[in-house]
Amino acid sequence: MSSTEPRRTALDALHRSLGATMTDFAGWDMPLRYGSERDEHNAVRTRAGLFDLSHMGEITVTGPGAAALLDFALVGNISGVKPGRARYTMICREDGGILDDLIVYRLGDTEYMVVANASNAQVVLDALTGRAAGFDAEVRDDRDAYALLAVQGPESPAILQSLTDAGLDGLKYYAGLPGTVAGVPALIARTGYTGEDGFELFVKPEHAVELWQALTKAGEGHGLVPCGLSCRDTLRLEAGMPLYGNELSTSLTPFDAGLGRVVKFEKEGDFVGRAALAEAAERAAQNPPRVLVGLVAHGRRVPRAGYAVMAGGEKIGEVTSGAPSPTLGRPIAMAYVDARHAEPGTEGVGVDIRGSHEPYDVVALPFYKRQK
Repeated sequence: MSSTEPRRTALDALHRSLGATMTDFAGWDMPLRYGSERDEHNAVRTRAGLFDLSHMGEITVTGPGAAALLDFALVGNISGVKPGRARYTMICREDGGILDDLIVYRLGDTEYMVVANASNAQVVLDALTGRAAGFDAEVRDDRDAYALLAVQGPESPAILQSLTDAGLDGLKYYAGLPGTVAGVPALIARTGYTGEDGFELFVKPEHAVELWQALTKAGEGHGLVPCGLSCRDTLRLEAGMPLYGNELSTSLTPFDAGLGRVVKFEKEGDFVGRAALAEAAERAAQNPPRVLVGLVAHGRRVPRAGYAVMAGGEKIGEVTSGAPSPTLGRPIAMAYVDARHAEPGTEGVGVDIRGSHEPYDVVALPFYKRQK
């Protein structure tokens, strides 16, 4: 097999048997959609969807110094995370640029699982390994040790509860517990990237097909459908969730991305990027360069990443993500715009779509928030 050949998940043959349209994503062959991406999107918003996310990068950090290493290597206060809980955080360069956004699960007193984006898994692994020098901790590449399935949507608790004895009612958002789902040992996490309630299930790759089939059967009376990456993107966009490579990059600090809250200066000791991030925080407080906003179209033309945002004949920003929103019924976008045009309700803003300036409303993010 050549190195350019995309990697395949444990569910690859199953996706093909379901008629999935496959695509190369971050070096993996992944299902883009099974049928209509709009139907898949709406199923997650109103019922439930089942995703294969086995391309995500799991890295295990263990040992007496694991918490201290992660406090130094990442911008968050990881030693403050209780066992069984998870935290959204970032790993930055010395200059404050974002290498990746992550979820860190504390599995035990001295064991953590760092979940990186597929496109950055190697970068994160290399950075953590390099930063581990001098710490009593081991960094382990566990990407091949896990398959990851996600059940997302309002019906997901009922579907999952029918297959497990684990107490899902008591499982908070951003928490995880070991359990058995349909006889398969799993880490059951109440996390997701859709804006809906839902769960992510980390299992051994050899159990992935069995678990997918059990979830599909349990979901029959609940309107569960298999979902691809295409609707995952429109779901996270409606929920105002950033995507690495679009809203996040090494040229931006967390403060530039409006996510300065993930940087915990109050934690003890130094951490990579601390000095640069302190400067970035001050700059953002005094004079934010550009602000991440939501844009909702008046018309039907869809903005795409890289399109210029205009006001009064001048470029005031750039679209980072854009798509038709099935929930709003109109095209939406996230964009970085000059601070003076970032206030919700700002008038006279447009997106340059192939030479014509289409009118857009500036709105606060997220576009969609589920009813609790």
